[in-house]
Amino acid sequence: MIALIIAGGSGTRLWPLSTPDFPKHLLKINDDENSLLQSTYERAKTISNDIFVVSEVGHAEHVKNQLPDLPDQNFIIEPARRGTASCIALALNKIKTLKNIDEPIAIISADHYIRDIDGFKYSFKMASKITQKLDRIVLIGAEPTYPSTGFGYIKKGQLVDENYSVFSVDSFKEKPDFDTATKYLKSGNYVWNCGYFVASIKTFEKEMKGNAPELYQKYSSLSNGKLDKYLEFEIISIDYALIEKANDLLVIPATFDWMDLGSFNDLAKSVEANEDGNYILGNVKTDSVTNCYIQNTETKPIAIIGLDNCVVVNTKEGMLVARKDLSQKVGEISKKFL
Repeated sequence: MIALIIAGGSGTRLWPLSTPDFPKHLLKINDDENSLLQSTYERAKTISNDIFVVSEVGHAEHVKNQLPDLPDQNFIIEPARRGTASCIALALNKIKTLKNIDEPIAIISADHYIRDIDGFKYSFKMASKITQKLDRIVLIGAEPTYPSTGFGYIKKGQLVDENYSVFSVDSFKEKPDFDTATKYLKSGNYVWNCGYFVASIKTFEKEMKGNAPELYQKYSSLSNGKLDKYLEFEIISIDYALIEKANDLLVIPATFDWMDLGSFNDLAKSVEANEDGNYILGNVKTDSVTNCYIQNTETKPIAIIGLDNCVVVNTKEGMLVARKDLSQKVGEISKKFL
């Protein structure tokens, strides 16, 4: 199996910790020694000896610096961000020149937080076996642990293989409201859409030809390293361009923990809090503060009194003060500064 790590991102959702030049996959979380990207790379090594990383030119040097052991030919540089559909098409076209098109490729994101490495390895090995057996794209979805309104969902269809807990994909659901998400959770029929796919290049090509001809045309235009029209490509996700149009998709419920870290609220759940529910890092003093995520990367001290359920982050890029439950709004407001 080949592993393809998608290391893109606009760097807005965790601003000011992340920026367009230094997106969140380059950050270290929970005082870990490795960044999210480096941890993803270590996980990828448990399922593959052939790892490729696709990254946007604006932060490609940071990506290369964090992965010094990866051969230069295994870095695929996107000339500009054009969404996951375009960057995956670019990467598959490059890998096609180097590897067997019948070998499964695991497409994984660089900015997810996962602790259960054995479970991760098992799920992807299982997906690899299924795609080789049935010649279909296999998705891996995370079992919901709470009624999230921030994630997309996959509704499971018929059980295809009980030995591997493989289901057909019934449908995709956009980010629901809280009541709908609660129904999804209680039903047991839905998994979070993690954006993980496993299939061979041959299978991806078959699905693009049959269900996403515009994407296949883009993919074909990139042959022989031609990038002259790349900037003209539509910015679109792989979900909209291909996955939600494809036929006969399969999904496997993940056997590992998963966090997307799409907001500071998510980030706060991944770190180790003190007895007051606070995560505090840097030159910070508090009084009567509870359930807060606080980080100060600058030397100037910060004093905080009487806050609850808040995010306070200070870096050289700026300062953020927000309610944790409204931190999904950070992406939009940060764009006003960038």
